Amino acid sequence: MSSLKIGIAAKTAISWPTSQLLEALAKRGVDRFVFPLSKVALSVEGNGVKAQAFGVDLSSLDAAIVRPIGRSTLDQGIFRLDILHTLERLGVVVINKPSAIERAVDKFQALSILAEHGVKVPKTVVTEEPDEAIRALKAFNVDAVLKPLFGSRGIGVSRLVDEDVAERIFRTLKYMRCVLYVQEFIPHHNRDIRLFVVGDRVIAGMYREALNWKTNVAQGAKPKPLKPSEELAELALRACKALGCEVAGVDILEGPDGMLVTEVNSQPGWRGLQSVTKVNIAEAIVDYVIEKVKRG
Repeated sequence: MSSLKIGIAAKTAISWPTSQLLEALAKRGVDRFVFPLSKVALSVEGNGVKAQAFGVDLSSLDAAIVRPIGRSTLDQGIFRLDILHTLERLGVVVINKPSAIERAVDKFQALSILAEHGVKVPKTVVTEEPDEAIRALKAFNVDAVLKPLFGSRGIGVSRLVDEDVAERIFRTLKYMRCVLYVQEFIPHHNRDIRLFVVGDRVIAGMYREALNWKTNVAQGAKPKPLKPSEELAELALRACKALGCEVAGVDILEGPDGMLVTEVNSQPGWRGLQSVTKVNIAEAIVDYVIEKVKRG
């Protein structure tokens, strides 16, 4: 029986990915503890800090696997990352590291870091100024994708193909104090690629095929089996290394001019992917975390 104790930072224990992780941990005889970040209390006492949830001292954990941070205000988001940074300083192995989550969750920061590391990404302009956004739209031949700076599953993502409509949207969003994230539309035949990285390996991959240009499984796209080429796997690993992600879903478009990375998800789901691969993804994640703890 293992003496390890591994926590899962998740909103609930009954979500499908979390239940899969719990099952994998149980098979390996690992003590497990699910705690929502919203239930954690940090306290500064004497010469240090304590972190607890439901009366459990979180510094007793050997590791913590981070599931989605969840919808939050700016204050809540910063504090939840503070919790992860604190756990790391207390000696808990946190997967993914909070620094990696910070890089990946911010679409602009992630994309700019990828570009600086030689990873090909779509042309993108980010601004609060509608006139600059209109200039970008024109530069993209009035065919662009508008995305929220923070978000996932394709929620809030829109395609802009009309300059007048786009200007109205931009000015409305400015009034709402939103950042305008405008990205060139890449023709992709209603299909993209999701590769799942654990450590230094791509353990699984899939095509996501849709009836329209949105290829998120959450938006109705269908997963199809994919055996990644060495070129694809290397691209995904380079993207993860640039952001510091150890467990991630890497989204790739096959554009007219080659492969482009559109996003690296540092808190990925895998239910759709699991349906088209024989690899047990939860077990691969758990084995990686256990091995990292044992390596110290």
